[in-house]
Amino acid sequence: MMNGAAAWLGRRILDRIDAGLAAGAIEAVLPDGTSRPVGGAGDGPVARITLHRWRALTRLVTAGSIGWYRGWEDGDWSSPDPVPIFDLFMRNRATLGDVGRSGGPRRWIARLRHWKRRNHPSQARANIEAHYDLGNDFYDEWLDPTMSYSSAIFAEPGEPLEAAQRRKVDALLDRLDLTDGDRLLEIGCGWGFLAEQAARRGARVEALTLSQEQKRIAEERLAAAGLTTRATVTIRDYRDASGTNDAIASVEMVEAVGEAYWPAYLDAIARCLKPGGRAAIQFISIDDAIFDAYAGNVDFIQRYIFPGGMLISEPRFRALAEVRGLRWTDRHGFGADYAETLRIWRERFDAADLEGRLPTRLDARFRRMWRFYLMYCEGGFRGGGIDVAQVTLVRQS
Repeated sequence: MMNGAAAWLGRRILDRIDAGLAAGAIEAVLPDGTSRPVGGAGDGPVARITLHRWRALTRLVTAGSIGWYRGWEDGDWSSPDPVPIFDLFMRNRATLGDVGRSGGPRRWIARLRHWKRRNHPSQARANIEAHYDLGNDFYDEWLDPTMSYSSAIFAEPGEPLEAAQRRKVDALLDRLDLTDGDRLLEIGCGWGFLAEQAARRGARVEALTLSQEQKRIAEERLAAAGLTTRATVTIRDYRDASGTNDAIASVEMVEAVGEAYWPAYLDAIARCLKPGGRAAIQFISIDDAIFDAYAGNVDFIQRYIFPGGMLISEPRFRALAEVRGLRWTDRHGFGADYAETLRIWRERFDAADLEGRLPTRLDARFRRMWRFYLMYCEGGFRGGGIDVAQVTLVRQS
Protein backbone atom coordinates (compact mmCIF):
# COMPACT_ATOMS: atom_id res chain seq x y z
CA MET A 1 0.00 0.00 0.00
CA MET A 2 1.40 3.42 -0.94
CA ASN A 3 2.48 5.54 2.02
CA GLY A 4 -0.14 8.22 1.36
CA ALA A 5 -2.97 5.72 1.16
CA ALA A 6 -1.71 3.85 4.22
CA ALA A 7 -1.59 7.10 6.22
CA TRP A 8 -5.08 8.10 5.10
CA LEU A 9 -6.50 4.69 6.08
CA GLY A 10 -4.59 4.66 9.37
CA ARG A 11 -5.94 8.05 10.35
CA ARG A 12 -9.50 6.91 9.57
CA ILE A 13 -9.00 3.90 11.85
CA LEU A 14 -7.74 6.20 14.59
CA ASP A 15 -10.87 8.31 14.08
CA ARG A 16 -12.99 5.21 14.75
CA ILE A 17 -11.04 4.37 17.88
CA ASP A 18 -11.22 8.01 19.02
CA ALA A 19 -15.01 7.99 18.67
CA GLY A 20 -15.30 4.68 20.54
CA LEU A 21 -13.17 5.51 23.58
CA ALA A 22 -15.77 6.61 26.10
CA ALA A 23 -13.35 6.06 29.00
CA GLY A 24 -9.61 6.59 29.06
CA ALA A 25 -7.25 7.79 26.37
CA ILE A 26 -4.33 6.93 24.15
CA GLU A 27 -1.32 9.16 23.61
CA ALA A 28 -0.15 8.08 20.16
CA VAL A 29 3.02 8.91 18.27
CA LEU A 30 2.35 8.43 14.55
CA PRO A 31 4.72 7.04 11.92
CA ASP A 32 5.58 10.56 10.73
CA GLY A 33 6.70 11.52 14.25
CA THR A 34 3.71 13.68 15.11
CA SER A 35 1.59 13.10 18.22
CA ARG A 36 -2.16 12.58 18.43
CA PRO A 37 -4.40 12.23 21.46
CA VAL A 38 -7.10 9.58 21.06
CA GLY A 39 -10.15 9.42 23.32
CA GLY A 40 -10.16 11.32 26.58
CA ALA A 41 -13.92 11.75 26.80
CA GLY A 42 -14.10 10.10 30.22
CA ASP A 43 -11.89 9.00 33.08
CA GLY A 44 -9.80 5.89 32.63
CA PRO A 45 -6.29 4.63 32.02
CA VAL A 46 -3.98 6.46 29.63
CA ALA A 47 -2.04 4.26 27.24
CA ARG A 48 1.09 5.33 25.41
CA ILE A 49 1.87 3.86 22.03
CA THR A 50 4.22 4.53 19.15
CA LEU A 51 2.98 3.51 15.72
CA HIS A 52 6.10 2.74 13.70
CA ARG A 53 4.09 1.66 10.66
CA TRP A 54 0.49 2.36 9.66
CA ARG A 55 0.26 -1.38 8.98
CA ALA A 56 -0.26 -1.88 12.73
CA LEU A 57 -3.76 -0.43 12.46
CA THR A 58 -4.77 -2.24 9.28
CA ARG A 59 -3.68 -5.49 10.89
CA LEU A 60 -5.81 -4.64 13.93
CA VAL A 61 -9.02 -4.09 11.96
CA THR A 62 -8.53 -7.01 9.56
CA ALA A 63 -7.11 -9.67 11.89
CA GLY A 64 -8.13 -8.46 15.36
CA SER A 65 -5.94 -9.36 18.33
CA ILE A 66 -4.03 -11.86 16.19
CA GLY A 67 -3.04 -9.06 13.81
CA TRP A 68 -2.27 -6.74 16.73
CA TYR A 69 0.09 -9.35 18.18
CA ARG A 70 1.79 -9.89 14.84
CA GLY A 71 2.25 -6.16 14.48
CA TRP A 72 3.85 -6.01 17.93
CA GLU A 73 6.14 -8.94 17.12
CA ASP A 74 7.15 -7.37 13.78
CA GLY A 75 7.80 -3.95 15.30
CA ASP A 76 4.82 -2.17 13.73
CA TRP A 77 4.00 -0.67 17.13
CA SER A 78 5.53 -0.47 20.59
CA SER A 79 4.60 0.76 24.04
CA PRO A 80 6.41 1.17 27.35
CA ASP A 81 3.47 -0.69 28.91
CA PRO A 82 0.93 -2.43 26.66
CA VAL A 83 -1.38 -3.44 29.56
CA PRO A 84 -3.38 -0.14 29.50
CA ILE A 85 -3.98 -0.62 25.75
CA PHE A 86 -5.63 -3.98 26.36
CA ASP A 87 -7.46 -2.51 29.34
CA LEU A 88 -8.87 0.31 27.18
CA PHE A 89 -10.14 -2.00 24.45
CA MET A 90 -11.89 -4.17 27.01
CA ARG A 91 -13.15 -1.25 29.11
CA ASN A 92 -14.70 0.33 25.99
CA ARG A 93 -15.96 -2.96 24.56
CA ALA A 94 -19.50 -1.68 24.02
CA THR A 95 -18.62 1.63 22.36
CA LEU A 96 -15.74 0.32 20.23
CA GLY A 97 -17.92 -2.38 18.68
CA ASP A 98 -16.07 -4.52 16.15
CA VAL A 99 -12.91 -2.42 16.10
CA GLY A 100 -10.22 -4.92 17.03
CA ARG A 101 -12.08 -8.00 15.77
CA SER A 102 -11.13 -9.79 12.59
CA GLY A 103 -13.35 -9.68 9.54
CA GLY A 104 -13.63 -11.00 6.01
CA PRO A 105 -11.59 -13.98 4.79
CA ARG A 106 -9.12 -13.79 7.69
CA ARG A 107 -11.94 -14.38 10.15
CA TRP A 108 -13.19 -17.47 8.36
CA ILE A 109 -9.71 -18.91 7.91
CA ALA A 110 -9.01 -18.44 11.61
CA ARG A 111 -12.34 -20.00 12.57
CA LEU A 112 -11.69 -23.04 10.37
CA ARG A 113 -8.27 -23.53 11.96
CA HIS A 114 -9.80 -23.19 15.43
CA TRP A 115 -12.63 -25.61 14.57
CA LYS A 116 -10.08 -28.24 13.55
CA ARG A 117 -8.56 -27.97 17.03
CA ARG A 118 -11.87 -28.21 18.91
CA ASN A 119 -11.83 -30.39 22.01
CA HIS A 120 -13.44 -33.54 20.70
CA PRO A 121 -12.21 -36.71 22.47
CA SER A 122 -9.47 -37.46 19.94
CA GLN A 123 -8.07 -33.89 19.97
CA ALA A 124 -8.42 -32.74 23.59
CA ARG A 125 -5.24 -34.42 24.83
CA ALA A 126 -3.13 -32.85 22.06
CA ASN A 127 -4.57 -29.43 22.92
CA ILE A 128 -3.71 -29.83 26.60
CA GLU A 129 -0.21 -31.10 25.83
CA ALA A 130 0.42 -28.13 23.51
CA HIS A 131 0.12 -25.80 26.51
CA TYR A 132 0.77 -27.68 29.72
CA ASP A 133 3.55 -29.92 28.45
CA LEU A 134 5.79 -27.00 27.52
CA GLY A 135 7.85 -28.29 30.42
CA ASN A 136 7.66 -28.26 34.18
CA ASP A 137 11.04 -26.52 34.19
CA PHE A 138 9.38 -23.63 32.32
CA TYR A 139 6.39 -23.17 34.65
CA ASP A 140 8.46 -23.73 37.78
CA GLU A 141 10.49 -20.57 37.08
CA TRP A 142 7.57 -18.14 37.36
CA LEU A 143 4.72 -19.84 39.22
CA ASP A 144 4.82 -19.88 43.01
CA PRO A 145 5.79 -23.01 44.99
CA THR A 146 2.21 -24.34 44.93
CA MET A 147 2.49 -24.45 41.10
CA SER A 148 -1.00 -22.93 40.92
CA TYR A 149 -1.74 -21.76 37.38
CA SER A 150 -5.02 -19.99 38.14
CA SER A 151 -6.13 -16.85 39.92
CA ALA A 152 -5.14 -16.32 43.51
CA ILE A 153 -7.33 -14.58 46.10
CA PHE A 154 -5.49 -11.74 47.86
CA ALA A 155 -6.32 -10.57 51.38
CA GLU A 156 -4.49 -7.26 50.91
CA PRO A 157 -2.23 -5.49 48.41
CA GLY A 158 1.32 -6.78 48.48
CA GLU A 159 0.47 -10.16 49.96
CA PRO A 160 2.87 -12.89 48.76
CA LEU A 161 1.51 -14.86 45.84
CA GLU A 162 1.92 -18.23 47.54
CA ALA A 163 -0.24 -17.16 50.49
CA ALA A 164 -2.92 -15.88 48.11
CA GLN A 165 -2.87 -19.13 46.13
CA ARG A 166 -3.26 -21.17 49.29
CA ARG A 167 -6.24 -18.98 50.24
CA LYS A 168 -7.84 -19.65 46.84
CA VAL A 169 -7.54 -23.42 47.25
CA ASP A 170 -8.78 -23.30 50.83
CA ALA A 171 -11.77 -21.20 49.75
CA LEU A 172 -12.69 -23.75 47.08
CA LEU A 173 -12.30 -26.75 49.40
CA ASP A 174 -14.29 -25.01 52.15
CA ARG A 175 -17.27 -25.02 49.78
CA LEU A 176 -17.28 -28.82 49.75
CA ASP A 177 -17.72 -29.48 53.50
CA LEU A 178 -15.37 -32.45 53.25
CA THR A 179 -15.33 -35.00 56.05
CA ASP A 180 -12.82 -37.75 56.64
CA GLY A 181 -13.09 -40.44 53.98
CA ASP A 182 -15.19 -38.43 51.51
CA ARG A 183 -14.57 -39.25 47.86
CA LEU A 184 -13.44 -36.21 45.86
CA LEU A 185 -13.09 -36.14 42.08
CA GLU A 186 -10.89 -33.35 40.74
CA ILE A 187 -11.42 -32.57 37.05
CA GLY A 188 -8.22 -31.01 35.74
CA CYS A 189 -5.73 -31.33 38.60
CA GLY A 190 -2.87 -29.14 37.42
CA TRP A 191 0.33 -29.91 39.30
CA GLY A 192 -1.50 -31.45 42.23
CA PHE A 193 -1.64 -28.81 44.97
CA LEU A 194 -5.42 -28.93 45.43
CA ALA A 195 -5.37 -32.75 45.50
CA GLU A 196 -2.67 -32.61 48.18
CA GLN A 197 -4.63 -30.14 50.32
CA ALA A 198 -7.86 -32.13 49.96
CA ALA A 199 -6.08 -35.33 50.98
CA ARG A 200 -4.66 -33.51 54.02
CA ARG A 201 -8.27 -32.79 54.99
CA GLY A 202 -8.97 -36.52 54.92
CA ALA A 203 -10.57 -36.86 51.48
CA ARG A 204 -9.88 -39.76 49.15
CA VAL A 205 -9.00 -38.01 45.91
CA GLU A 206 -9.07 -39.10 42.29
CA ALA A 207 -7.39 -36.37 40.25
CA LEU A 208 -7.79 -36.30 36.46
CA THR A 209 -5.48 -34.71 33.92
CA LEU A 210 -4.50 -35.15 30.27
CA SER A 211 -0.96 -33.86 30.80
CA GLN A 212 1.83 -36.37 31.42
CA GLU A 213 4.06 -33.58 32.71
CA GLN A 214 1.49 -32.47 35.26
CA LYS A 215 0.79 -36.05 36.30
CA ARG A 216 4.47 -36.64 37.05
CA ILE A 217 4.85 -33.58 39.26
CA ALA A 218 1.50 -34.15 40.98
CA GLU A 219 2.51 -37.72 41.86
CA GLU A 220 5.89 -36.53 43.15
CA ARG A 221 4.11 -33.93 45.30
CA LEU A 222 1.74 -36.50 46.78
CA ALA A 223 4.57 -38.96 47.40
CA ALA A 224 6.67 -36.33 49.18
CA ALA A 225 3.67 -35.53 51.40
CA GLY A 226 3.05 -39.22 52.17
CA LEU A 227 -0.43 -39.06 50.65
CA THR A 228 -0.30 -41.65 47.86
CA THR A 229 -2.76 -43.90 49.69
CA ARG A 230 -5.28 -41.07 49.78
CA ALA A 231 -4.84 -39.49 46.33
CA THR A 232 -4.24 -40.87 42.85
CA VAL A 233 -3.58 -39.05 39.58
CA THR A 234 -5.00 -40.52 36.39
CA ILE A 235 -4.66 -39.63 32.71
CA ARG A 236 -8.35 -39.53 31.80
CA ASP A 237 -10.73 -37.30 29.87
CA TYR A 238 -13.52 -35.84 32.00
CA ARG A 239 -16.01 -37.44 29.60
CA ASP A 240 -14.76 -40.86 30.72
CA ALA A 241 -15.09 -40.16 34.45
CA SER A 242 -17.25 -42.64 36.34
CA GLY A 243 -18.20 -43.60 39.86
CA THR A 244 -20.12 -41.71 42.54
CA ASN A 245 -18.38 -39.02 44.54
CA ASP A 246 -19.26 -36.97 47.60
CA ALA A 247 -17.70 -33.89 46.02
CA ILE A 248 -16.10 -32.57 42.83
CA ALA A 249 -13.56 -29.78 42.39
CA SER A 250 -12.50 -28.16 39.11
CA VAL A 251 -10.32 -25.05 38.86
CA GLU A 252 -10.23 -23.15 35.55
CA MET A 253 -10.74 -26.33 33.58
CA VAL A 254 -13.94 -25.40 31.77
CA GLU A 255 -12.08 -22.80 29.66
CA ALA A 256 -10.30 -25.73 27.99
CA VAL A 257 -13.60 -27.39 27.06
CA GLY A 258 -15.26 -25.20 24.40
CA GLU A 259 -18.92 -24.22 24.10
CA ALA A 260 -19.88 -27.36 22.16
CA TYR A 261 -18.71 -29.50 25.08
CA TRP A 262 -20.15 -27.54 28.02
CA PRO A 263 -23.07 -30.01 28.19
CA ALA A 264 -20.67 -32.97 28.34
CA TYR A 265 -18.62 -31.32 31.08
CA LEU A 266 -21.73 -30.65 33.17
CA ASP A 267 -23.08 -34.13 32.41
CA ALA A 268 -19.89 -35.55 33.90
CA ILE A 269 -20.34 -33.51 37.07
CA ALA A 270 -23.99 -34.49 37.43
CA ARG A 271 -23.23 -38.15 36.68
CA CYS A 272 -20.31 -38.45 39.11
CA LEU A 273 -21.81 -36.51 42.03
CA LYS A 274 -24.08 -38.12 44.60
CA PRO A 275 -27.50 -36.54 45.28
CA GLY A 276 -26.94 -33.65 47.64
CA GLY A 277 -23.23 -33.62 46.82
CA ARG A 278 -21.35 -30.41 46.05
CA ALA A 279 -19.15 -29.40 43.15
CA ALA A 280 -16.93 -26.33 43.56
CA ILE A 281 -15.63 -24.82 40.34
CA GLN A 282 -13.51 -21.81 39.48
CA PHE A 283 -14.12 -20.40 36.02
CA ILE A 284 -13.27 -17.48 33.76
CA SER A 285 -16.16 -15.75 31.98
CA ILE A 286 -16.50 -12.99 29.43
CA ASP A 287 -19.18 -10.30 29.49
CA ASP A 288 -22.29 -11.90 27.99
CA ALA A 289 -23.00 -8.70 26.03
CA ILE A 290 -19.98 -9.42 23.82
CA PHE A 291 -20.02 -13.21 24.00
CA ASP A 292 -21.51 -13.73 20.53
CA ALA A 293 -18.91 -11.45 18.94
CA TYR A 294 -16.16 -13.20 20.89
CA ALA A 295 -17.44 -16.67 20.00
CA GLY A 296 -17.72 -15.73 16.32
CA ASN A 297 -14.05 -14.82 16.11
CA VAL A 298 -10.72 -16.33 17.08
CA ASP A 299 -8.49 -14.28 19.33
CA PHE A 300 -4.76 -14.23 19.99
CA ILE A 301 -5.01 -16.65 22.92
CA GLN A 302 -7.00 -19.24 20.99
CA ARG A 303 -4.61 -19.03 18.05
CA TYR A 304 -1.28 -19.09 19.86
CA ILE A 305 -1.70 -20.05 23.51
CA PHE A 306 -4.70 -22.31 24.23
CA PRO A 307 -5.73 -24.35 21.18
CA GLY A 308 -9.41 -25.21 21.54
CA GLY A 309 -9.83 -22.79 24.45
CA MET A 310 -12.86 -20.60 25.10
CA LEU A 311 -14.08 -18.40 27.96
CA ILE A 312 -17.60 -19.11 29.14
CA SER A 313 -20.81 -17.13 29.03
CA GLU A 314 -21.85 -17.39 32.66
CA PRO A 315 -25.64 -17.05 32.09
CA ARG A 316 -25.61 -19.72 29.37
CA PHE A 317 -23.36 -22.05 31.32
CA ARG A 318 -25.45 -21.62 34.45
CA ALA A 319 -28.63 -22.44 32.54
CA LEU A 320 -27.07 -25.68 31.27
CA ALA A 321 -26.03 -26.60 34.81
CA GLU A 322 -29.47 -26.00 36.27
CA VAL A 323 -31.17 -28.07 33.58
CA ARG A 324 -28.99 -30.96 34.79
CA GLY A 325 -30.16 -30.59 38.38
CA LEU A 326 -27.09 -28.66 39.53
CA ARG A 327 -28.18 -25.75 41.70
CA TRP A 328 -25.92 -22.70 41.22
CA THR A 329 -25.11 -21.04 44.53
CA ASP A 330 -22.69 -18.80 46.45
CA ARG A 331 -20.93 -17.19 43.50
CA HIS A 332 -17.90 -15.09 44.37
CA GLY A 333 -16.17 -13.06 41.65
CA PHE A 334 -12.64 -11.67 42.02
CA GLY A 335 -11.48 -10.44 38.62
CA ALA A 336 -9.22 -7.76 40.09
CA ASP A 337 -7.29 -10.51 41.88
CA TYR A 338 -6.61 -12.19 38.56
CA ALA A 339 -5.17 -8.95 37.18
CA GLU A 340 -2.83 -8.84 40.18
CA THR A 341 -1.95 -12.54 39.78
CA LEU A 342 -1.03 -11.93 36.15
CA ARG A 343 1.04 -8.88 37.01
CA ILE A 344 3.08 -10.91 39.50
CA TRP A 345 3.48 -13.79 37.04
CA ARG A 346 4.78 -11.37 34.42
CA GLU A 347 7.28 -9.85 36.84
CA ARG A 348 8.51 -13.31 37.77
CA PHE A 349 8.59 -14.37 34.13
CA ASP A 350 10.57 -11.27 33.12
CA ALA A 351 13.06 -11.82 35.95
CA ALA A 352 13.56 -15.45 34.93
CA ASP A 353 14.06 -14.42 31.32
CA LEU A 354 16.52 -11.65 32.21
CA GLU A 355 18.53 -14.02 34.40
CA GLY A 356 18.58 -16.75 31.73
CA ARG A 357 16.62 -19.25 33.83
CA LEU A 358 14.00 -20.13 31.20
CA PRO A 359 14.64 -23.30 29.17
CA THR A 360 16.82 -22.59 26.12
CA ARG A 361 14.56 -24.73 23.92
CA LEU A 362 11.98 -21.94 24.18
CA ASP A 363 13.42 -19.28 21.90
CA ALA A 364 13.25 -15.49 22.11
CA ARG A 365 10.18 -15.31 19.88
CA PHE A 366 8.30 -17.70 22.16
CA ARG A 367 9.30 -15.71 25.24
CA ARG A 368 8.07 -12.46 23.66
CA MET A 369 4.79 -14.16 22.75
CA TRP A 370 4.35 -15.39 26.31
CA ARG A 371 5.00 -11.92 27.70
CA PHE A 372 2.38 -10.54 25.31
CA TYR A 373 -0.06 -13.22 26.54
CA LEU A 374 0.39 -12.27 30.19
CA MET A 375 -0.06 -8.56 29.42
CA TYR A 376 -3.07 -9.22 27.18
CA CYS A 377 -4.82 -11.19 29.92
CA GLU A 378 -4.00 -8.68 32.64
CA GLY A 379 -5.45 -5.85 30.57
CA GLY A 380 -8.61 -7.85 29.91
CA PHE A 381 -9.26 -8.32 33.63
CA ARG A 382 -8.41 -4.70 34.44
CA GLY A 383 -10.87 -3.57 31.78
CA GLY A 384 -13.69 -5.48 33.49
CA GLY A 385 -14.98 -7.50 30.54
CA ILE A 386 -13.47 -10.71 31.88
CA ASP A 387 -14.10 -12.09 35.35
CA VAL A 388 -13.07 -15.08 37.43
CA ALA A 389 -15.35 -16.61 40.01
CA GLN A 390 -15.91 -19.56 42.30
CA VAL A 391 -19.35 -21.13 42.53
CA THR A 392 -20.87 -24.15 44.26
CA LEU A 393 -23.10 -26.54 42.30
CA VAL A 394 -25.36 -28.69 44.45
CA ARG A 395 -26.69 -31.91 42.91
CA GLN A 396 -30.43 -32.01 43.50
CA SER A 397 -31.95 -35.26 44.80
